[in-house]
Amino acid sequence: MSEAHRREKQPEQVRRSLLDHAARFGVEQGLAGLTLQAVADAASVTKGGLLHHFPSKQALIEAVFKDLLGKLDEEIDRLMSEDPVEHGRFTRAYIDAFFQVTRDGAKSPWAALSISCMTDARLRELWSDWMRERLARHAATDGNPALKLARYAADGIWLANLTEADGIPANELAGLRDHLQNLAK
Repeated sequence: MSEAHRREKQPEQVRRSLLDHAARFGVEQGLAGLTLQAVADAASVTKGGLLHHFPSKQALIEAVFKDLLGKLDEEIDRLMSEDPVEHGRFTRAYIDAFFQVTRDGAKSPWAALSISCMTDARLRELWSDWMRERLARHAATDGNPALKLARYAADGIWLANLTEADGIPANELAGLRDHLQNLAK
């Protein structure tokens, strides 16, 4: 009997490993270069084992995206809990969270997924649903146009950083972040 057959099943650990490896391959090779076999091999499972968790490459990519949205949610919530000023709290946390991602540039799993959002309707839908839910939750404190403008500017800076050959210099990013934070006060 092979080691795989005697080993205790740990589906959550396998799923986590598959998501982490898929995110890494997305960064290293782009989503087009990501293959189910490569992800399965990296996670030390069979391709059939991967397909048990994610029935297709698209399902795997969507799961990675949802996982990243969950992490983004947690980071925004953490940042909000540290901000004593209610007005604009979500926007300031959003800006800070995205500038953390922006500093990682093309090395961030968000890089491949954010570019893919432009061409993948399902990823756009997942992003829109997430954003709509967050904005509805914070409409009373973050609904004014100046705060919306600050969030859109943060999105634009994030995208500009991805499309610049060497990214935006760190000192320039820090200055842009400070300006946006001032808009969100």
